[in-house]
Amino acid sequence: MTLQRMDNVGIVVEDLDAAVAFFTELGMEVEGKARIESPFADRAVGLEGVRSDMAMMRTPDGHGKLELAQYHAPAVLGGGSPNPPPNTVGLHRVMFAVDDIDDTIARLRTHGAELLGEVARYKDIYRLCYLRGPSGIIVALAEQIG
Repeated sequence: MTLQRMDNVGIVVEDLDAAVAFFTELGMEVEGKARIESPFADRAVGLEGVRSDMAMMRTPDGHGKLELAQYHAPAVLGGGSPNPPPNTVGLHRVMFAVDDIDDTIARLRTHGAELLGEVARYKDIYRLCYLRGPSGIIVALAEQIG
């Protein structure tokens, strides 16, 4: 059996509407939204009494997807520090290629995004930065300049 593709990355968020607005501002599109609540969901994720809302977001080229989920039941568990640094074990970050990193940062700041450091130049190839978005999600941006 051969791996076909990576389908999506799932992220649990505290506020689904805020996360959807953030990733929409970034340029992703809502592919669909659903309320998840069924014995099938319980069996699939290994929890009892699952009740959640989810939104599937896709990049404009259709190749990258994020599944954003807000759990209503069972209760959401905290992941330790509310704003873990980039070197914390676990999902590190999601990176997106953008045309204009300064414009993207300005637009995402209106949705609460904060730079973790600064926009840094890697040789004459890229400008890169890390931002913290909704629910503490770290988003990296890369603008190709050379």
